[in-house]
Amino acid sequence: MYDLFYMNTSSDYIHMGEISGVFGVKGWVKVFSYTEPREKIVKYKTWLLSRRQNDYQATKVLNGRRQGKVIVAQLEGVTDPDQAFQLIGTKIVIERKQLARLPKGQYYWSQLEGLSVVTADGVGLGKVSWLFETGSNNVLVVKGDRERYIPYIVDEVIVNVDLYTAQIVVNWDPEF
Repeated sequence: MYDLFYMNTSSDYIHMGEISGVFGVKGWVKVFSYTEPREKIVKYKTWLLSRRQNDYQATKVLNGRRQGKVIVAQLEGVTDPDQAFQLIGTKIVIERKQLARLPKGQYYWSQLEGLSVVTADGVGLGKVSWLFETGSNNVLVVKGDRERYIPYIVDEVIVNVDLYTAQIVVNWDPEF
């Protein structure tokens, strides 16, 4: 069984979400999280906040939780709504080494992005550009000679994922 965990990535850092608003009068922030489940983002006790690529400010997460349909967090040094307001739009990044090791057969989405995709017959389809959820299954967006949307259905469509060779083998008609 292959389970997927979504986290957008680049290099040694993983883009986990963004600060999307202000919550309350004590400086808490609303968070748009890419983690699954969404509230898992507050389990990472150190966030790197970034407005520009490769410019990170380490910030400790003091507290956080799901609040209705949103995730809220209390950050060290942010004690009033004006300070929290200044953080809206800031990316939340963590170092890749903070990620938990997954059991065999489970992958972070960031591990699949960039992998080559080939059919079981050896026909190259391109590389995984990104992934998205549909509710019933996840979908690989594969860019090659054209863009293909391949459902991430283990044993039916996904034959093998090999991170060592950076390749995903699929049971897929290259004409589709």
